[in-house]
Amino acid sequence: MPHATIAELFASQPIDTIVTVKGWVRTLRNDQFLSVSDGSTIRTMQIVVSKEQHGENTLKRLQTGAAVAATGKVQKSLGKGQDIEVICDTLEILGDCDPNEYPIQMKRHSLEFLREKAHLRFRTNTFGAVFRIRHHLAFAIHKFFNDQGFFYLHSPIITGSDAEGAGEMFRVTNLNLDEIAKSGTVDHAEDFFGKATNLTVSGQLEAELAALALGKVYTFGPTFRAENSNTSRHLAEFWMIEPEVAFNDIHDNMNLGEACLKYCIQYALDHCREDLEFLQEREMNEDKQKPVDERQSMPLLERLNMIVSNEFERITYTEAIDILLQSNHFKKKKFKYPVEWGIDMQSEHERYLVEKHFQKPVIITGYPAAIKAFYMRMNEPDEQGRQTVAAMDILVPGIGEIIGGSQREERLDLLRSKCAQFNIPEDHIWWYLETRKFGTCTHAGFGMGFERIIMFVTGMGNIRDVIPFPRTPLNAEF
Repeated sequence: MPHATIAELFASQPIDTIVTVKGWVRTLRNDQFLSVSDGSTIRTMQIVVSKEQHGENTLKRLQTGAAVAATGKVQKSLGKGQDIEVICDTLEILGDCDPNEYPIQMKRHSLEFLREKAHLRFRTNTFGAVFRIRHHLAFAIHKFFNDQGFFYLHSPIITGSDAEGAGEMFRVTNLNLDEIAKSGTVDHAEDFFGKATNLTVSGQLEAELAALALGKVYTFGPTFRAENSNTSRHLAEFWMIEPEVAFNDIHDNMNLGEACLKYCIQYALDHCREDLEFLQEREMNEDKQKPVDERQSMPLLERLNMIVSNEFERITYTEAIDILLQSNHFKKKKFKYPVEWGIDMQSEHERYLVEKHFQKPVIITGYPAAIKAFYMRMNEPDEQGRQTVAAMDILVPGIGEIIGGSQREERLDLLRSKCAQFNIPEDHIWWYLETRKFGTCTHAGFGMGFERIIMFVTGMGNIRDVIPFPRTPLNAEF
């Protein structure tokens, strides 16, 4: 008999129908009530079994983690917490699970412990919820851009350019590393591509090329940064969404970023309610163990609804710095990092603006040119002669920056001068510069870190817990 998922059974409530449920044992109570999960929903199905019918030896094998198939009639449940249950006629154990060896027992495990068991952590309620939400958000992103008339572009993973000019890249080679170590020299002409190549840090530059012909494109794929950073917000491998739109300026770009973020969060609220309610309760319990100043300013669902129900506040970088300098937080020296015009604002500054001052999402524009990438469009100098660029960051509570983008510099002479300032050889990106020769136009785009969105939507505090197998310094397990 074809088996139905537990999610389908709860949705259809097929009372008095014979069904087959397949999944993994969570618990067995009183040698009678078997709780089974199949990953389709955070809810488990209660399967009613008996020693008389299925045998004592079979029931002894119903240990946490064992895979089972149960066939029986669906009926309304008299117990609390479930609408229906299955009265089991036929029970088959598909795969045993030794409780003396299985590490994911029905008790609370720390997130640190579960990272070491990433191959099994999907079986917990927390990670089942996180990765179901991850799926729905990925689908929402594709749906949003498709419905907006964008074309999905697959940008290269192996590239010869450094889109950010930061130099923190993973090199790609098929040269003999032992011979290189002996000789101390590298001849890139002998390498597979005949030049130095690396894993991409961004698909933006390639997306710009496509946008200047197709109009509206987006990339959604893995990116890589060789930063030796062991923080709760950084990964060596992560996923990025990067739309690029011809003829858009910085204001269009802000509108697109706000609309995309609101759409994705509303989609999660509409399609992941049970998982979000579970994660909200989990977060509230976690917060009870933290100092008051480290707790969330509002519950998870309230934070999500704050995004979709508010117009985002729009201020300049200069206005943001003035607000921080005039704040009691600054005057009482509560900021860990300095505040002055020209700084690259830290998460604590961004969160103050969102959570304390405006109490809603904030978009900051007009950042100092010195702290932003070479491709961002130069603004006219401000009243004090300070040079800024047409950049924008979208800030949300609990995270800080979740989207960063800009209007791109379309003027060839200014782009060449920026390449010189950033020590980017023109022959490395000659193809990028050529788009400014042949039909250049205003265009803009942004980058949205997928894991940052999932952190915000799920309330998870560490980015390593929202990607299936995190890649971090000294860690490439699984």
